[in-house]
Amino acid sequence: MQNFRPNLSSIPPVVKNLIIINVLMLLATYVMSMQNIDLARILGLHYIASPKFEPYQIVTHMFMHGGFTHLLFNMFALWMFGRILESVWGPRRFFIYYFATGLGAAVLHTFVNWIEYQSVVSQMSPEQIDLVMQNGASIWMQGKNYTDPLMGKLNLLLNVPTVGASGAVFGVLLGFGMLFPNTQLMLLFPPIPIKAKYFVIGYGILELYLGLSRPGSNVAHFAHLGGMLFGYLLIRYWNKNTRNFY
Repeated sequence: MQNFRPNLSSIPPVVKNLIIINVLMLLATYVMSMQNIDLARILGLHYIASPKFEPYQIVTHMFMHGGFTHLLFNMFALWMFGRILESVWGPRRFFIYYFATGLGAAVLHTFVNWIEYQSVVSQMSPEQIDLVMQNGASIWMQGKNYTDPLMGKLNLLLNVPTVGASGAVFGVLLGFGMLFPNTQLMLLFPPIPIKAKYFVIGYGILELYLGLSRPGSNVAHFAHLGGMLFGYLLIRYWNKNTRNFY
């Protein structure tokens, strides 16, 4: 397996279509914004207690991005590592893996938000909670927030959607590291070679540290970890129950 070499002249169908859909959704976001329609708020994932939450957001948030740079990094990583996994596994298994890790990322991210939510509301009065529930979204859309720190934090939890394919992409990165652990990757900063297994482990540790040390940041670190965790569990399951998996 370590000698596998993908065909660099073509992109397998699932990866290609995922990239196309994500690019089209970003373009649609820009076009709709000209009509004062915020697709990120409609299709991004809101916390389950938010008045803005809809079940379909669990899937649609994976196709929304916060801007060109966000999209570029995710799609480059998907192209770089996903095409190799799809070439090895085939389109069906890769499709299942991608969406399983993306949904797993949403699960862990929501669970962490639930912990934060319970911590915040336990310190607030029912009147404060109702005020944020009723008026928080309109205040946030005006570019404002509550001066009270607890009300402000609750408003962020309820009305700032999570967007991006990063959870699934981190799952893809984890999958590459498990299938090709000794493949040498060249880092950009610093420009040194590193084996895939150490790169994945280091990235996971970094995400855990950032998630614990910077709660409430605009980067969903636990969604990234969720993608890696569910990817690991799914690969272990397939490896145990599927003959000649890899």
